[in-house]
Amino acid sequence: MGTLYIIYVRVMTRKAINDYCNTYKETSTQLQAWYHEVKNAQWNNPQDVRARYSNASIIKGNRIVFNIKGNKYRLVTKVNYQMNVVYIRFFGTHNEYTKINVEEI
Repeated sequence: MGTLYIIYVRVMTRKAINDYCNTYKETSTQLQAWYHEVKNAQWNNPQDVRARYSNASIIKGNRIVFNIKGNKYRLVTKVNYQMNVVYIRFFGTHNEYTKINVEEI
């Protein structure tokens, strides 16, 4: 019988989530919940993300955009599926999001 390995996703960085929660206080509950769900997730591909977050936008370059607070805010991440790491690339209001290039950030 083989060995079973369960590898969870690492979110880089926890400090960024805390900073966003302090800056955008109304997002604190949802961002903290997102963080705790994601750090315990087992994502192997974008379809795994979509299975849990059906409103997430899958962007080229392994980027995923999550809607926070009913799409009032956007969280842009870059996922390395092989290393099980989620990098936070941007968090801000929907208006701020429209001013960035998601594929390059």
